[in-house]
Amino acid sequence: MTIFEGSHDGKGMRVGIVCSRFNEFIVTALLDGAKRGLSSHGVSESNIDVVWVPGAFEIPIATKAMATSGRYDTLVTLGAVIRGETAHFEYVAGPVADSIAQIQLETGMPIGFAVLTVESVEQAVERSGPGAGNKGEEAAIGAIEMANVLKALR
Repeated sequence: MTIFEGSHDGKGMRVGIVCSRFNEFIVTALLDGAKRGLSSHGVSESNIDVVWVPGAFEIPIATKAMATSGRYDTLVTLGAVIRGETAHFEYVAGPVADSIAQIQLETGMPIGFAVLTVESVEQAVERSGPGAGNKGEEAAIGAIEMANVLKALR
């Protein structure tokens, strides 16, 4: 039996990160976590590119452009969609997640997903803090692992 598992060794990897400017104070904290996770697993800061887009709805198109560029081993998406008093949440959160999943399937590019979909600012702050549980850090480490799994499978 052969078992394939991805390591968390990101040495030599090129990583692209797409960040939503909407709810920027949350996304900046997610980005700090993602950079921390990448750095602690061997990814050089010079091998990280960050792209800022206006909002979460624009994350998929920038992600697809990066996924098809041939420049990256893996990508990470960061954003925060916070439920409000309108239906905006429903029109953004699900379609963004579905689009990122589709981009992975179409391109074969592993993408760490940390577009928070939360009920309140407090929940977003909880998931983007400097300690354990920062979803940006978790997504970045997962992206490294998936890049290594796919490399082993190919």
